[in-house]
Amino acid sequence: MFVPFHDDNHLRLIRFPYVTAGIVGVNVLVWLFFVLTGESGAYLSGVEVSYGLIPAVVNDYAYLPVEYVRQPETFSYLTYAFLHLDGWHLLGNMMFLWVFGDNVEDAFGHVRFLLFYMLCAVVGAAAHALSMPQSEATLMGASGAVSGVVVAYLLLHPRVWIWVLAFGRLPLRLPAWILLVLWIFYQFTMLVLGAVDVSYGAHAGGILAGALLTLLLRRPGVPLFGPAPSA
Repeated sequence: MFVPFHDDNHLRLIRFPYVTAGIVGVNVLVWLFFVLTGESGAYLSGVEVSYGLIPAVVNDYAYLPVEYVRQPETFSYLTYAFLHLDGWHLLGNMMFLWVFGDNVEDAFGHVRFLLFYMLCAVVGAAAHALSMPQSEATLMGASGAVSGVVVAYLLLHPRVWIWVLAFGRLPLRLPAWILLVLWIFYQFTMLVLGAVDVSYGAHAGGILAGALLTLLLRRPGVPLFGPAPSA
C-alpha cells in the first residue's frame, strides 16, 4: 500500500532512539552477513529453518532434522523477526520501524520499548502459528513486531502528518490516523480473506499486542491521541 519515509514529530523525552537504531542495525547486519557470505535470503545454509518460525514444528506436528536444530524451538518465536527474505523485505520493515519507532520509544523509554518490541514479535509469531498450525512454511521478518509499533504510533500520535510513497512511487502527505487506520484495516481484511502471500496473522497479532501494551507500558503522563506537534 505505502511506505513511510518522514514524519514531522520531534522527540520530547529522549535525545536519541538508541533501541530503534539498534534493532535496525541488528537486522541490517544479519542480512548483510548472509549477502556477504553468498547466502542472500538465508536459504543456502538452512538458517531460515533453524532460526525462522515453522508452525508445524512449534505445534509438534513436525520435527526439524537434527542438523538444523541450533536452538530451542521456542526461541524461534523471537529469532524469526531478525531474518528477511531479501533487501526489499528488509527495507520495507526497517522504514516503518525507523519512521514510527523513535516516537514510540520516546513515549515508552528505552527499556520498555525494547520489551514492547520483543513481546509484539512473540505474539505476532504465536498468532501466525495459531492461524496456520500445520504449515511447514517458514515465517521470517520483523513485520509482526513492526505492526505493534504502527498501532502504538496511531494511539499516541494520530494527528501527525506523514510523508509516504503510495504504491512505491507517489509521494503523499497525510495525517497518521488516515494512513494507519487504512493500513490496519487492510491487514485484517486480508487475514479474513485468507491471503497467504504475507503472514497477515502475524500482523494481526502484533497489532493487538501493540494496542494492549501501549496502554500498559507508555510512560506515566504520556497521553493517548496526542495533539499535532506545534510548528
